[in-house]
Amino acid sequence: MASLGLCIASGGKVLYAALAAFTLTWTHSVEKTGWQEDWIVGPDGLKVVSARIKGSGAGMDPPADAVFDGEWWHYTPHVPPQPRVVLGRSGEAGAWHLCAPGHGGPTGRGTGVDSECVPLPEGQDDGGQNPLVMTPCTEAPAGAAILDPAHGSPG
Repeated sequence: MASLGLCIASGGKVLYAALAAFTLTWTHSVEKTGWQEDWIVGPDGLKVVSARIKGSGAGMDPPADAVFDGEWWHYTPHVPPQPRVVLGRSGEAGAWHLCAPGHGGPTGRGTGVDSECVPLPEGQDDGGQNPLVMTPCTEAPAGAAILDPAHGSPG
């Protein structure tokens, strides 16, 4: 069986990352604080396994079981694997960043984006016409650009 990776599509373009796990980071559009989610890529879809929020307010309150470490609220989302994850973007939010496993977490600088993270393409803030769509895939589709966050840049 081929190993799973991550495909990211938007506006007719496809990116591929040979990752079995990744961290997704972004800045909240209103509160301007960091948000991070750790994901695994599996045969049933994409599964968020842990998350962190650097603050609260404006619809981003941590759940009741979250634990505060003095800087970040840590919690475990209770969501089943998703066959696809759609990422939109408002004009006020920062870019989405895809990070190699073990990077981009609360020990990273600022909102956690470090040298082993790559920004995902912009342009999805056009009224929802071209959101980023993440899905598991077994190989890079023909013509896909290769992302390699373990080296801090597209491959």
